[in-house]
Amino acid sequence: MRPLRYSINVTLDGCCHHEAGLPPDEQSMRCWTAEMERADALLFGRVTYEMMESAWRKPAAGTWPDWIDEWQIPFAETIDRTKKYVVSSTRSRVDWNADWCEATWGKRFGSSSRSRVRACSWVA
Repeated sequence: MRPLRYSINVTLDGCCHHEAGLPPDEQSMRCWTAEMERADALLFGRVTYEMMESAWRKPAAGTWPDWIDEWQIPFAETIDRTKKYVVSSTRSRVDWNADWCEATWGKRFGSSSRSRVRACSWVA
């Protein structure tokens, strides 16, 4: 059995909205970058995948947009290159270094993939 690390943004008052609480700073971005570097893959639901892709997928031009500060680039580079699995019953195609997993995603992590995936981070 491989470890599955779960993370979610929750404020002290229990709000789970991704924009609630404090905006990311250099320290938190270093922390999340290090967590992603420990994982072999990220496991997203469709909504989170689409939100993260729209923010962190490297543009085809090869340069990061002006809104990304210099201290955010290590995080952006890491999430862009990290393998992703997307669980969705409404979307069947993904392409940001990702594989689509039907809603019965447990089969995707069966015996054939156990040798490839040591740890997976699940981001909700």
